Amino acid sequence: MKRRERTRQLIELGGLVAKAGIVDLTGDDRAIIYGALLDIAAQLRGEDREQKQLLWQRRGRRGFAPDEAK
Repeated sequence: MKRRERTRQLIELGGLVAKAGIVDLTGDDRAIIYGALLDIAAQLRGEDREQKQLLWQRRGRRGFAPDEAK
């Protein structure tokens, strides 16, 4: 991946963290945010990976829906 593409990807991912309200809910505590992401990664390594992905994907699409209506 080229540097410019990677930079764009990282900015977009950071935007998702902010959009979800995680920054405000954690007081911008990077250790909490990183710990939560590690927990998500652990869940994705589990047996119910596909169920988690489907659930989170549905929630994410619903979360984007108000933005797409604009």
